[in-house]
Amino acid sequence: MSARPLRLLTIASAVAYGHVGNSACVFPLQRLGAEVWPVATVQFSNHPGYGGFTGSVTPPEAVRALLDGIAARGVLGGCDGVLSGYLGDPATGPVVLDAVGAVRVANPAALWACDPVIGDDGPGIYVRPGIEAFFRDQATPAADVLTPNRFELAALTGLEVRSEAEAATAAAALSARMRPAGPRLVLASSLPGGADDIPVLVAGPEGAWCVRTPRLPIAVNGAGDLLGGLFLFHLLRRRTAAAALEASVAALHAVLRRTHALGQRELALVAAQDALGAPEVVFAAEAV
Repeated sequence: MSARPLRLLTIASAVAYGHVGNSACVFPLQRLGAEVWPVATVQFSNHPGYGGFTGSVTPPEAVRALLDGIAARGVLGGCDGVLSGYLGDPATGPVVLDAVGAVRVANPAALWACDPVIGDDGPGIYVRPGIEAFFRDQATPAADVLTPNRFELAALTGLEVRSEAEAATAAAALSARMRPAGPRLVLASSLPGGADDIPVLVAGPEGAWCVRTPRLPIAVNGAGDLLGGLFLFHLLRRRTAAAALEASVAALHAVLRRTHALGQRELALVAAQDALGAPEVVFAAEAV
């Protein structure tokens, strides 16, 4: 008898065109067999990387109403995990915390994977005032999994992240500040690597592991959002951090290869959908 589908609540941005936030992870998670309950913190025409967009931030009270409506269905006991990302408004942070708390009351085994979206190399901090402090002071101590990029890892720890070794040190420091009852895993991406490879690292109380994939001549938005969703899915299915890292990075790399082959700016999620569950190449995780 096959296991029942995972049920995941995702609270993140949504775009009509392209793939970032929920628009990057909902379909892949569904393609892998998960039931996904998406709630949008913003609804934009496209990601701001294009230089312009239309749409609006979802008011925090509207986000709360949507989450309360889901809870009213009596389904939170079957929720296996919460995935959260871009907030849009600092007042949405406490709304997310309340939702995570409600899920944990209904199902103490549920995990919260939080993408602390603050900024990136190049643009720097691009979120509203108060959001960085929320992720540092409120989300980090309550999260089970954090998925920062290099810039965010440095911002949340105050440490230099200029190499894999420094990334491992910073990720371990961040892990120590996370929810004691959880796995306390930090999945760090966009790290400094070699000329021909890109490392992705996961660190927790039991150690740190790194997967290196060939560097592709491609720059896309939403890869981190997709990686975070895939990692939570495989962590819930496989339970070990190293195995979840290998599976999620392999699927992401397959999508990126397909995106590059097609010459697209947006992730080729539909074209690469078969590789999400069965990537052709799996890269081994190495202890750091």
